[in-house]
Amino acid sequence: MINDTTLRDGEQAPYVAFNTKEKIAIAQALYLAGADELEVGIPAMGAKEQADIKEILALDLPLRIMSWNRASMSDLEASLSCGLKAVDLSIPLSDILIEAKFGGDKKRLFKNLEEVLHVSHQEGIFTCIGGEDSSRADVGFLKEVMEFGKSLGASRFRYCDTVGIMRPHQIFEHISYLSSFNLLEIEMHTHNDFGMATANAISGLEAGAKSVNTTVIGLGERAGNASFEQVLMSLTHLFKEKRTINAHALKRVVSLVEKASKQSISSTMPIVGKNIFSHESGIHVNGMIKNEKAYEAFPPHCVGMQRSYPIGKHSGSSTLRFHLRAMGYEPENEVINRLVPQVREIVTQRKKVLNKRELERLYKTLRAG
Repeated sequence: MINDTTLRDGEQAPYVAFNTKEKIAIAQALYLAGADELEVGIPAMGAKEQADIKEILALDLPLRIMSWNRASMSDLEASLSCGLKAVDLSIPLSDILIEAKFGGDKKRLFKNLEEVLHVSHQEGIFTCIGGEDSSRADVGFLKEVMEFGKSLGASRFRYCDTVGIMRPHQIFEHISYLSSFNLLEIEMHTHNDFGMATANAISGLEAGAKSVNTTVIGLGERAGNASFEQVLMSLTHLFKEKRTINAHALKRVVSLVEKASKQSISSTMPIVGKNIFSHESGIHVNGMIKNEKAYEAFPPHCVGMQRSYPIGKHSGSSTLRFHLRAMGYEPENEVINRLVPQVREIVTQRKKVLNKRELERLYKTLRAG
């Protein structure tokens, strides 16, 4: 299950702020693109945040809408006032953060959690315990918290790699251990400080977690979170889940978040980078022309993209023939053999690929000569 938190943790990225119109558009696009749940904000931030959450709830999207809260009555009451039926109640679990936030007093931490879980259970709302900094906590203590939460009616435990320090194998060991007790459904919340957020999230799912937090284009604090589009495509193509990818909606939500966050994504970003279906190497192009699965894990139309064969330094005869034939020519081998080194020299000198018309002019010149 994908619980996307672009509208909460994604917006917590430095220098990012979504307005109401952007939030509504992103929420709608996320639903259409394949998110199963949405975490849409922090009601305790105040009246404006609460108003935005109510606007999203008014869309009546057919999926669970959740808010993020500290495990305090004031935060929970703010969520209830919005009409939310699902909440994440965050508590620090590492000694480092328990010391920083509770003066090391675990009894007070449990007392606060008990109070809010009692009320949330009475109200009949879906409750997730957000285990902040789970990855730096003792796994025995995590089990204790999960047992405590289950006894008070919690439904889910969010395992947070808050500072992104875990490796996939470590995650697998932790989640395998915790899921073996069949206490609470486990949700993965991973950060990308060492570039492993998506890998760690996937490893958690393989170990028994049932849900994963994502953000579109991996937006989030510091280096960001597990990427929505990477997790979505992994579940579909690597786990073979029966998911229908709405390519238009996926492309739209990426565009919306990129624009609203003013974050430019890399041309080589997995799944959605503009160049990931561009093949320049002659060997690759030759293979792709013969079989479109030769050098692609999935076809570009799945994510609303198009394949291209740029005319560059590494282009070979197959690329040049492909483009010339598309323009109506049947190029001679002798001309192609002279054309290839000239194309490479031009591109190397000017640091820019040739367009089709430039290739056509060069071909005509060589053929005439």
